[in-house]
Amino acid sequence: MSSSELSRRDTRLDPYIDQYADRTGSMTVSAVRALFSVANRPEVVSLAGGMPNIADLPLGKLGASFDELIQTKGVQAMQYGSGQGELFMREKIVEVMAEESITANADDVVITCGSQQALDLVTRIFIDPGDVILAEAPSYVGAMGTFNAYQAKIHHVAMDEHGLVPEALRDAIVALRAAGRAVKFLYTIPNFNNPTGITQPLERRREVLAVAHEHGVLVVEDNPYGLLTIEGEPIDAMRSMDDQVIYLGSFSKTFAPGFRVGWVLAPHAVRERLTIAQEAAVLSPPVFSQFAITNYLDNFDWRGQIDTFRGMYQARRDAMLDGLAAHMPPGTTWTTPNGGFFVWVTLPEGLDSQALLPRAVNERVAYVPGTAFYADGFGSRNMRLSYCFPTPERIYEGTRRLGKAIADEMEMHRTFGLGPDTARHTRDLGPAPDVS
Repeated sequence: MSSSELSRRDTRLDPYIDQYADRTGSMTVSAVRALFSVANRPEVVSLAGGMPNIADLPLGKLGASFDELIQTKGVQAMQYGSGQGELFMREKIVEVMAEESITANADDVVITCGSQQALDLVTRIFIDPGDVILAEAPSYVGAMGTFNAYQAKIHHVAMDEHGLVPEALRDAIVALRAAGRAVKFLYTIPNFNNPTGITQPLERRREVLAVAHEHGVLVVEDNPYGLLTIEGEPIDAMRSMDDQVIYLGSFSKTFAPGFRVGWVLAPHAVRERLTIAQEAAVLSPPVFSQFAITNYLDNFDWRGQIDTFRGMYQARRDAMLDGLAAHMPPGTTWTTPNGGFFVWVTLPEGLDSQALLPRAVNERVAYVPGTAFYADGFGSRNMRLSYCFPTPERIYEGTRRLGKAIADEMEMHRTFGLGPDTARHTRDLGPAPDVS
């Protein structure tokens, strides 16, 4: 039989399965994206996605301002641009970062298509297959997707109520290097960690940086939520304490995600490689978006707008915390974030958030199971709840529905004598040592 005849008779769902690069085997569907079809149904209260609420933006005035931008600078704004990003945008970013005590030069900023691409570029220039990335346990699902796509090995480092544990970080580095593993960098979200909502205090940040410096480990600080603190002023960024930290920022949470503008602030030599990688990926980041955001920063009270966002998110966070206190069964615990978008819930012993999800959806509420935020299958007793988008009333109702689903699941366990699956529930915020 000829090869063409064999090809016509190939019944595989994907006839190109043997032609893909090896690294595609590490690519997985985001657990958050997989819930969209369910979570976006109008009857479902979605506590799953981290979509910012931008309804409080002055959309009418923004539209008029952007119209003027097109009329006066449209030819430049709709043209190709610099692979590093436009200088005027980078200068405004330096101004924004100063809000968290960062002193920087616009020449060391690279504009990206959201901070997600910033993470991709950093991973691309540092990671060879099999290299180790240290990450908090639990950690941002989008970051782990990127790390997996480049065939990195993710090693989780324990957290406590103050964030990343310095001694656990030191122990992990020592153990991994003793096993001959290449530890390339530490990835951390110190402000309102996604998914836990936990914030590292100032002294803890200094301790983590001291451990990283002691062992020569690069720190990548991801900070999309830092200015969205609810009570008090923003904590100084780790980058403000150490100019060798690679800092990732974004306008997606403090302005609007649709423009897809983020950035990397990096040491000069790293910046050069990031720019080359950026040019190879997209030639130049979105030029019109850079004009539009600069126009916004120049002509609107962006600091006042962030204060408006803070008040709006505080009302939503409070509705979630009140709802959890009113509706969660005994044995359920949760974090109390001082900003950002997320609350991290730990279910009563014996419950599995993935197994619970169909029951919750049947009650018309959605969340993200905790296992999505671990690279090693842990987190089955946990779930991430997002309070950023629904109204306070919907959030409170969502916690009522969720509480009912959990109570019904517990009743089923009691009825059928189901005991806790201790092998899957032994880890809460931090992992056991592992150098595999």
